[in-house]
This record gives sequence, C-alpha cells and structure tokens, in this order.
Amino acid sequence: MIDKEFAPNENNLVNIARIGTLLALLSLILTGAMFGFFFAWVCSTMWGLDTADPKVAVAAMQAMNASVRNWVFAPTFFGTPVLLIFTALAALRVRERRAAICFTLAGLLYVLGAMVPTITVNVPLNEVLASVGMPLDTAQAREAWQDYSAPWQFWNTVRAVNSGIALALAGWGLSGLHQLSRQESATSPQRPEC
Repeated sequence: MIDKEFAPNENNLVNIARIGTLLALLSLILTGAMFGFFFAWVCSTMWGLDTADPKVAVAAMQAMNASVRNWVFAPTFFGTPVLLIFTALAALRVRERRAAICFTLAGLLYVLGAMVPTITVNVPLNEVLASVGMPLDTAQAREAWQDYSAPWQFWNTVRAVNSGIALALAGWGLSGLHQLSRQESATSPQRPEC
C-alpha cells in the first residue's frame, strides 16, 4: 500500500513536470554546447591546421590542448551526462516514458560515443603531441602532425556525430516533457497572472 503522503498528486506532478522541463532545457543546452565544440573542430579548426605550416600546426594544437582544461569546459563536458540522467529520472517521475528513454539514450550515447573516445583516444593523442619538443625542423613537424591529425580527426568526428545524435534525442525528450507540462497546466486550476 502506498502512503498517501508520498503518493504523487496532481500538483506534485505539475511541479515535477515543470522542473523536468527546466532540466530538459539545460540538458539540451549542455548537449548542444558539446556538439558545437566537437563540430567546430571537425569543420574548421583541424582543416585550418592541416593547411598551415606543420610547425605552426603542432605549436597551435599544443596550446589549444593545454587551454581546454578549464573551469568552463570541465563542468560542461563531465556534467552533460549527469544532467541528462537526472532529466530522465524527472521524466520517469511524471510517467513520461518516451522522454525518459530519450534522455537516458542521450546520456548513454554521450558517455560511450563522446566521453569514452575523448578519454581513451583523443586525450592520449594530445599527450603524445604535447611531448613533442619544440622547436622542430619542418620534416619532424610534418611527421608529428601526420601521425596525429588523421586519427585525432576520425575520433573527433565520432564524438561530433554521437553528440549530435544525443542533442537530437534531448530535443525530442524536451518536446515530450513540454507537451506534458502544458497538458498538466491546462487541467490544473489557473493562477492569476502577474
């Protein structure tokens, strides 16, 4: 038997749906930020570095890799899957199964398709490149860049595609929660507007 004090009532469900919608919006923003981060590397940064003098490309990439570990990037990178899972739990609480599945899949896809490649492939490649001493002659720089660029770009593309799919799933989940929130609000007593 469910204790009536803890049983969901209409007002609780409306409030949880509103909180879930807010969490879903934040999930969408963070997932979009990570997709944009990976996508920018795919379609501009790496192509530009590939056309630059290899000595410049190696030095620039070393500098960018050193700067990415910061207080803005870390919470977004590591917080995105956590927020997606909290959003999935909020969706489950209001019995919005489709949204919960979307946010759960988005979180899992982000972890497996973006975080795991980052930690197991891209970061180790970055560390190898960071160990390359400067200044290099042109031949050494070209070899170092060729060894680095192709595998790094392949795995970054994997991260971008998976983050893009996670973003789409978060958007789909948000649309389900938003519809639920509007339906619940329509059935609850109206409050005077400010």
